[in-house]
Amino acid sequence: MFWKRKSSPTQTAPSAFAVPAGQRVYAIGDIHGRDDLFAQMIDIIRADHAARGPAEITIVLLGDLIDRGPQSAEVVERAMRLRGEFPDTRLLVGNHEECFLAALTGDVRRLRYFMRIGGDATVQSYWGDDSLADASFEEVAAKLPALVPAEHVNFLGMGEDVIEIGDYAFVHAGIRPGVPLEKQSLTDLRWIRDDFLDDLGDHGKMIVHGHSITPEPDEKANRIGIDIGAFRSGALAALGLEGEDRWYLFARQDAIRDAA
Repeated sequence: MFWKRKSSPTQTAPSAFAVPAGQRVYAIGDIHGRDDLFAQMIDIIRADHAARGPAEITIVLLGDLIDRGPQSAEVVERAMRLRGEFPDTRLLVGNHEECFLAALTGDVRRLRYFMRIGGDATVQSYWGDDSLADASFEEVAAKLPALVPAEHVNFLGMGEDVIEIGDYAFVHAGIRPGVPLEKQSLTDLRWIRDDFLDDLGDHGKMIVHGHSITPEPDEKANRIGIDIGAFRSGALAALGLEGEDRWYLFARQDAIRDAA
């Protein structure tokens, strides 16, 4: 199951939030196995960065690289390679990465849960043939750990939970209102929804997050959500930040088809 949240009336965030001078940040929303959109987005970011002139670039992946879409293994591989071109590429651990890593322990119960929330697409991307449909959960639990490269496991496992840059804090799902960033629980950072989304209070920093799907970027006075449901909508969003400026970039499935 996934959750889709309707956009509430526009409450545009004030522009006073800023990142340090000389730094340019691109935060990419939940990719969920859409390597086609991910590849297009990196091309868009590359062109946007070049057009804006020199700056130190940071790319933040907001988590949920995997599940639901068909190319999870390819997305992880591309994310790992990004650091060759953009050394300051940073990854947040999403709830789907958390469940994937748990499923790789061989625990059948955890594997069942993982596959129920969209992990079946991730398993198939590593499985490599059609035999998955005939495999039992016990067989998948035993075989899957050997199919996932250790480099992928290490990359996902070394992801961060909170990234602070200037007046912005990047998390996967959100934060518990009223709790300092350094005291947030992993459960809230990776899973929280309504208690965070419905809160209008000042968090001290602008919170940039994914996890909760909206039709377009969801910009409020205290948070910016950029999960626009790539696996289903065929569109992936990114937020650009420099000084007090911010802008949005979009990779779209229709553009990929038109270029074919």
